[in-house]
Formats: sequence, structure tokens, C-alpha cells
Amino acid sequence: MPFVDILGLLALGALLGFLGGLLGIGGGLFAIPILAVVLNLNEQHAQGTSLVMVVPNVMIGLWNYTRRANLNLRFSLTLAASALPLTFLGAHFATHWPSAPLRLAFAIFTLCVAAATLLRAFGPTRVEGSPPLLPWPFAALVGAFGGFLSGMFSVGGAIFSVPLMSALFGFSQSAAQGFGLALVAPGTLAGLGAYAAAGDVDWPVGLLLAAGGFAAVPYGVKLAVGLPERKLQLCFAGLMVVSAVTLILKR
Repeated sequence: MPFVDILGLLALGALLGFLGGLLGIGGGLFAIPILAVVLNLNEQHAQGTSLVMVVPNVMIGLWNYTRRANLNLRFSLTLAASALPLTFLGAHFATHWPSAPLRLAFAIFTLCVAAATLLRAFGPTRVEGSPPLLPWPFAALVGAFGGFLSGMFSVGGAIFSVPLMSALFGFSQSAAQGFGLALVAPGTLAGLGAYAAAGDVDWPVGLLLAAGGFAAVPYGVKLAVGLPERKLQLCFAGLMVVSAVTLILKR
């Protein structure tokens, strides 16, 4: 690989790691369309390769969100435990789907989550200390469906869970993003194994992206925790729309 390409992938990994920390998604949401459009990888290869970067980014991001956003351990463990079994199932479906329909499904899914986040941003402000709509055990349902989406779309569970953890359980946007990482943390390894077994991973590209993102994730988390709630929600929704539109326009 040319030296210029190596530097470019390291820089791209740093940017994706920062965005992943800022939005609590490990960077895979943005890596997938970039790998698909710029490197011309099909959807399965783009998702599998992004997971090589996402695995360390998620672990670093989760550690930093746990320290800075004071994540509830019971919710974190519930999301992770309920997500893991269905991540295998989602990854199995993804590796056997045609690339174009999978890419379109991921784009539509991303737009739906962006719309839900915008509704939260411009809807009525939640009163501090008001009770959650659902009790803690219902987090297992969010984790289970989020795990399936993570297997299907590499980072789907993280972006799916953020508006739900905020709307249904009353957590702030930054805490909800931390819980999104808790949900996908164990499943990212399972998903990577499934994609690797199917031959859908470009290891040199993925490892260079991971190396670039390693140091940048904590800075994204620090900014996320310090941003006002609405600004963070708008950043989350806006960048997802950009990602989805890029995938839809890819031929």
C-alpha cells in the first residue's frame, strides 16, 4: 500500500474515531459509506471492515462515557446481555443478503433514527427528575432488537438505542449515547467474527483506521458530555442524514 494511502487511512481513522466518540457510535456509521463510495467496497465488505475499527473505538468510548456520564451499570449490563445472542443472527442475515438492498435498508433505517432524534430535539423539554415511561427490565427489549440491528448493519444497535434510551427511560442524550456503546460492545466482536468468517473484511484498511481512531475517541466523548443537549441531538441527527444520503446516492 502506498505511504500516502497509509497516512490518509490513519487520518480518516482519527476523524471517524472523534465522530464516533462524539455521537456514541464507534465511528462505523460514517466509515461504512466512505468505504463503500471511496474504496468501492460492497456493503458487506464495508460493514465488516468498519468493525475492525469499531471494536477498539467502542471499548474506549464506553470507558470514557462511563466515567464522564455516570452510566447506570444495571442498564449497561442488561443492554449488553440481551443484545449479544441476536447479534449473531443479524450478522448471518447480513452476510447472505445482496449488497444493494442491504445498503438501501441501512440508509432508510438511519434516516428514521435521525427523524426520531430531531423530534426529541424540537419537542417538549423533559422535566428534570420526572419518572421514566418504562421500568428498567424493558431495556432488555431495546437490547435484543438493537443486537439484531447491530448484526445486520454493523452499528445499527447503537444508533437505534439512543433515542429510545432517552425517550423511554429519561436519560440525557450523552448518557443515552454511552448506553448505545454498552449495547454493541460485546456484539461488535461477534459481528466481526461473522463477517471475517464470510470473507467480508479488508484487514489492512480496517487496522489502519483503528490505529488512527484509537487516540481520538476520548476527545469526542469529552466534547459530547460538554455540549448542550439540543446541540448534541442536532449533531447526531445531522451527521446521520449525511451518511444516509451518501449511501442512497451510491450507484
